[in-house]
Amino acid sequence: MDDNQLLRYSRHILLPQIGIEGQEKLLAAHALIIGAGGLGSPVALYLAASGIGTLTICDGDSVDLTNLQRQIAHFTHSLGSNKALSAQRTVAAINPDIRAVAIPQRVEGDELSLLVSQADIVVDASDNFATRHAINRACVAHRKPLVSGAAIRFDGQVTVFDLRRPDSPCYHCLFPEQGDGEEMRCAVMGVFAPLVGIVGSIQAAEALKLLAGAGESLAGRLLLIDALTMQIRSVRLQKDPACAVCGAGGR
Repeated sequence: MDDNQLLRYSRHILLPQIGIEGQEKLLAAHALIIGAGGLGSPVALYLAASGIGTLTICDGDSVDLTNLQRQIAHFTHSLGSNKALSAQRTVAAINPDIRAVAIPQRVEGDELSLLVSQADIVVDASDNFATRHAINRACVAHRKPLVSGAAIRFDGQVTVFDLRRPDSPCYHCLFPEQGDGEEMRCAVMGVFAPLVGIVGSIQAAEALKLLAGAGESLAGRLLLIDALTMQIRSVRLQKDPACAVCGAGGR
């Protein structure tokens, strides 16, 4: 690290759990963020500010006026812009030393698999079950840690699927694809603006801890947040031995 980096990241370096060695790991890391909306915005901002060396941000949607209530990577002058490109501009303004790559389209199939294979960590900030399951399958295939979050109304959840570990459950263990049922969208159900900031910030924290090798992650636990009463609880998760993606059922 040069003198400017030592100063910029000094508050991380002062933490014994991170220090210079941990910060250097962050500077060398590559994070893939799927979704640049309510969850992806705080994730991208905090990962950029913290010095993640490369951020790849994927989103095929454009910024509209209803997004500005909660999607803090975008501004009024961003209306009509692609969200990945808008977020790329914002994180570049926060930290011009990192490499921010925008993928201004929905990624799927072979392209998604390639992007996951190139990343050190994947953050799922998407808003639909089909994308979440596709991301999960790619992370299982490439054994990449996956930080998953969701928020609707006043309810949020965050967990980590550390798919480098053979005993780790995957997203499909928790939410089987055939059991997804009806999609719940913010456009119909509504969402409390700060909730996505809370969930996205926790996702960023989990990604940073995993990359720096600090603390204990949410792997094996699902954090449930009720923002209306501000109660937070966690439940243990177990791997499904018969899971169609990561278990015997997928072999």
